[in-house]
Amino acid sequence: MRPPPYARSGLRCAAVLWFALVGITVAAASLPLPSRDDEVVEVLPAITRTRPVPVAAAVTAKPAVHDPRVAASVAREAISTARRTGDARYWGRAETALEPWWNKADAPVEIMMLQATVQQGLHAFTDAHAVLSAALRRAPNHAQILLTLASLERLAARYPQALMACDAVGRAGQALYAQACRWETVSMQGQHDVARTGLAALVVQAGSVEQRGWILSLQAEAEERAGRDAAAQRAYKASLAIDRDLYTAIAYGDLLLRTGDAAAARAALEGLPETDAVLLRRAAALRRLNDSQWRALRDELRARESALDRRGDDLTLHDRERALLALWLDDAPVRALDQALRNLTLQREPLDWWIAMQSARAAGDTAAFAKLAGMLRDAGLKDLRLQKLAPLQQPPQLQSAAR
Repeated sequence: MRPPPYARSGLRCAAVLWFALVGITVAAASLPLPSRDDEVVEVLPAITRTRPVPVAAAVTAKPAVHDPRVAASVAREAISTARRTGDARYWGRAETALEPWWNKADAPVEIMMLQATVQQGLHAFTDAHAVLSAALRRAPNHAQILLTLASLERLAARYPQALMACDAVGRAGQALYAQACRWETVSMQGQHDVARTGLAALVVQAGSVEQRGWILSLQAEAEERAGRDAAAQRAYKASLAIDRDLYTAIAYGDLLLRTGDAAAARAALEGLPETDAVLLRRAAALRRLNDSQWRALRDELRARESALDRRGDDLTLHDRERALLALWLDDAPVRALDQALRNLTLQREPLDWWIAMQSARAAGDTAAFAKLAGMLRDAGLKDLRLQKLAPLQQPPQLQSAAR
């Protein structure tokens, strides 16, 4: 649903569901632990590029070390900031807040949920799944855990398991979110008209303007998967008119890039936090507009990658972005294909398939393309954007030379 075109950043969809399930935002210092297993505790605020006062001092205070209530509120604030700004440092701050209970079997369920959310943000999806599964055994009707598990199953292209989790959300008393979860999943399975009807009904049923904006973003993605770009564009615009959500704005920019409107894509990306995902797409738009500034953005992205490497980060966790950099800005499709194939072992959202298949086409690797097409069929993802891709027999530059 809302975390790449395709611009999904991991499990942004689960975070939107999580933070949207209550109707008001509560000050972080006063957020209580839930009184029921199915109670959700925070709303994701609107996008802001203004960072809050750093939370590191609060994390190191003794109450945060010994009181899970305080630690949870600090972690939620950091997670919220990471989601809306794209600043990865806040994932680390959230992890620091939760460290006394990290991977502890007797940790409070809410702390386990927050740990899994941080692990998602750091692309440790297998670890997050294990933590959520353990938490669910202790709280089998926890709607937030079930929603996040459904997102993890979709991320791995395990759609039957995702549907089971969606249905359990309904049994936990969260009907609207269960339905949204289901329509998102069946859309990926190719039931495009069913998903369209279901999501249109949810837009009407939405209990708040924020819910309506979120459901419209789901509708936009579903329409893209169905190959209905004009309808998708209308839904994106309607969603962004309500809330200029970072993920939705990037997804809309991807649609514009894919359909050849680089100028509109550039405008859609203006003013967004300068995450790697934003800079990649901004550079791609500038390059298509023959604006030489794209090279400076490419150099910035390369510098960021080098900084991660020097810091000892596992660069394979960033293979989605690295593959896009190689494909769009470095004209290195063979390298992009290698990174994209490795990324598919980590996550299998539509974006990940698209990067791999486009890289295979650009590299003229028909064998890799055929293998990917077979993997896609086995996964059960039905996306007309992917189905319309046809393999090239040789790299594009060779075809141009031949003409």
